[in-house]
Amino acid sequence: MRNAGSKNALACLALLAFFMTSQCTAQPKETVPSSTLPNIVLVMADDQGWGQTGYNGHPLLKTPNLDEMADNGLRFERFYAAAPVCSPTRASVLTGRTNQRTGVESHGYALRLQEKTLATALSDAGYQTGHFGKWHLNGLRGPGVPISAKDSHHPGIFGFDTWLSVTNFFDRNPLLSRNGNFEEFTGDSSEIIVDEALKFIREQASLKRPSFTVIWFGTPHNPFMAAPEDARPFAHLDRNSQDQHGELVAMDRSIGTLRKSIRKLGIADQTILWFTSDNGGLPKITPNTVGGLRGFKGSLYEGGLRVPAVIEWPSHIAPRITSYPTVSMDIFPTLADIVKLPASSMLSTNDGISLRKLFDGEIATREKPIPFDCLGNQAVIDNDWKLIRLGRNETKKPKFELYNLKQDPHETLNLFDVNEVEAKRMLGLLADFGVSIRRSIDGKDYPEGKVTDGNPEPRFWNTVDCYQPYIEKWNSRPEYSKWLQTRQKNKRKK
Repeated sequence: MRNAGSKNALACLALLAFFMTSQCTAQPKETVPSSTLPNIVLVMADDQGWGQTGYNGHPLLKTPNLDEMADNGLRFERFYAAAPVCSPTRASVLTGRTNQRTGVESHGYALRLQEKTLATALSDAGYQTGHFGKWHLNGLRGPGVPISAKDSHHPGIFGFDTWLSVTNFFDRNPLLSRNGNFEEFTGDSSEIIVDEALKFIREQASLKRPSFTVIWFGTPHNPFMAAPEDARPFAHLDRNSQDQHGELVAMDRSIGTLRKSIRKLGIADQTILWFTSDNGGLPKITPNTVGGLRGFKGSLYEGGLRVPAVIEWPSHIAPRITSYPTVSMDIFPTLADIVKLPASSMLSTNDGISLRKLFDGEIATREKPIPFDCLGNQAVIDNDWKLIRLGRNETKKPKFELYNLKQDPHETLNLFDVNEVEAKRMLGLLADFGVSIRRSIDGKDYPEGKVTDGNPEPRFWNTVDCYQPYIEKWNSRPEYSKWLQTRQKNKRKK
């Protein structure tokens, strides 16, 4: 971990020049007829495990709207988050690159300003772009607070014309930031951001402009705050399990509102709706969140990486299920292929592939391996094979595990010392990835050939100058009070 405390002075003032030139409100663009470009809506849950949908066989949780979406779209059996924690996966969606390349080592790291993003590319192509919900790419840790207009890494910096965003996870009755102006809302957080996103989508549809909408939920991240009526069907479970499932009920309901409204607007056939989660499910929730897979959030085993995912695009995708291995890094290249973005829209070193051909039928093998590097561990997936390297400490011998996921999806039989041929081949893929990652970490992918200044170190928002005027008032809010009190106690002890 880098020294976070030494960089607090950057706070909200870093890269003021970038802020001064950024746009906090949607700017006029050359009008592109909406019939020529598809609308795009990316939806992401926060900590929803692979097993937490009705269509994946959850024994208690009902998700009728996700189930209907899965029945009408392309349902992925093997879709992977780029990392087992949230910020890195979000960085991968916007860049098409594995998280270490982008500066987002783990949760609460800032996305480098030199990265090329999907939002910027689509904005340049004539899309109106909007972000709604969790951001967590500006280097701030702690329960989510509304993003300051002075934040050097707010969504507008990375290509979003409109944003109603919060730094991290958020719950009922949230405080959100609309292009830097703080607003208080009442109700379930998932339903709030979907309602707000729909206002944006409706406006663009009425003006015949293509829209790119990112909806990043705060559900079902801890702490769990479900409405009593949503938690009631799970009353026989422990309190956390009741409320976590209740949050997912509300989230599913909001997805139903989103899908119904898109159909009512008459733009469903021209809209790509892509749903997934940012990492695997949480432990200590009953029933199991990962559908019996090994590991949970934070782990490079399947339970920490494999997540639910569905793409719905009625005019182009016939309903079916695919077992083809895919990952969140594929989102940018796929959309770039569909929209015909120039190659320069992405950095040349990337890790995703276009899934466009998969829309038309099954593909036998994936030609590009899927790499992972997070929390001190590495892994690589090459179709049925998966190699995990646990630990990168040079003073200790790393542990290697090799699994055939087709034969052993629960990763129970380590074949590293049994199958020497595959072990050697997969070690070669991991070594190649390691060399490439090192160059990216050093900034060799950028035109400058290095990482430039201006990217803040991870820090807690209560240490940042622009939030000091709010701390006393926010002490009484349930999402902040306990956390702030704990932080203040720890500060006094020091």
